[in-house]
Amino acid sequence: MNPVAVYRGLPVSVYVVFIARIVNSLGNFVFPFLSLFLTTKLGLSKAETGFFIMLASTVHVPGSMLGGKLSDHMGRKLVVVGGMTLSALSLVPCALLGISPLVPWLVLAAGFFMALSAPAQSAMITDLTTPDTRKATFSLLYLGHNIGFAVGPMIAGFLFRSHLPLLFLGDAATTLLSIALVARFVPETAPHAASAVAAARADGVLETEVSVLPESERAERGSVLEVLLRRPILLVSSFLLLIYSLVYSQHIFSLPIQMQALFGDVGAVYYGTLMSVNAITVVVLTSSITTATLKVRPMVSMGLAGLFFAAGFGMIYLIHSVPLLLVSTVVWTIGEVLNSVNSGVFIANNSPSSHRGRISAVLDIIAGAGFAFGPWLGGMWIEVHPIQTVWAASFFLALGTAALMFFFAGARGLKPGVAANLD
Repeated sequence: MNPVAVYRGLPVSVYVVFIARIVNSLGNFVFPFLSLFLTTKLGLSKAETGFFIMLASTVHVPGSMLGGKLSDHMGRKLVVVGGMTLSALSLVPCALLGISPLVPWLVLAAGFFMALSAPAQSAMITDLTTPDTRKATFSLLYLGHNIGFAVGPMIAGFLFRSHLPLLFLGDAATTLLSIALVARFVPETAPHAASAVAAARADGVLETEVSVLPESERAERGSVLEVLLRRPILLVSSFLLLIYSLVYSQHIFSLPIQMQALFGDVGAVYYGTLMSVNAITVVVLTSSITTATLKVRPMVSMGLAGLFFAAGFGMIYLIHSVPLLLVSTVVWTIGEVLNSVNSGVFIANNSPSSHRGRISAVLDIIAGAGFAFGPWLGGMWIEVHPIQTVWAASFFLALGTAALMFFFAGARGLKPGVAANLD
């Protein structure tokens, strides 16, 4: 089967966003190297660096909440273009300041503005698609992000070492290029915007917004909290995704510690190899996984993701060889692909068009909390238990969450007054 066949026939705007996503991820130079910049260039202690990294993660919350509200009231495109442009412009002075204590604060501002644009991006993609095209669309954009990110850090590593100003300028330039593509070729998609009606006929993607939406996506009145309380399945799924992200976060915290415990000084090299296998697996298998599960309901696919997380991370408890660890990485990466693609689809299918930005912001914060707190919880666990027991705990957490996903996938009538769109 042709691996790209699943991506045929999508709206033109989706392909533009796909290219923009590759460009932007390719130039994601600064944030992956922020901790190294703070320690090796500015001379901050590990404790000070850790505090600042935590602060950088924290600004995501107000940025995302503000961006969600603005995207629902002012339009998706304006917030995407404005937020990403301000993020890029925040990085430009960093290239001129050199080793200055002002640089981290400008990077912090860049992170805030990027977070501000994130809910608008999610809402825009949902506006551009229908339930029939969303799984392929989310898969394609996830693939685009990983194609760019697979190459970007290698370029960033060279720039960090030898051409530090270009690290900031390159990040800013690729962000501006990606947003120029969106500004030029993607219409405003907010259903209340007049331009969305005209775009429906030009791109053929917004007819559902200007005619008849599925019941689960029709506009509602009230605050985002009131809407979520009328749609409890969204809150339930976000807390289940929080547990997934807690388990998944152990690949960046507990896994390198495990590799060092198993292989000593070469553990870091083997860990890097596992991360490369992770990236290659995403790029190679995403289209095939999407094709195989195209007709599978999103929440069922999210349950399958938990089974792959349980198997992939759980087997680390038993294995001690690099070949089997490579197999483990492929297995849990399949879970990553299934979860990343289908969680976005599920949230999109069950969010009213009037609140898409705000709901995306709130649920991303809830689900992402697991990734934020996972390393901290993993560290506390390792303090009192052998490192390998992290993987036993991960196995049971992922397996239990998968069981709940399957349970709710089989339940109906989960939203008072609104039919759950589990398809």
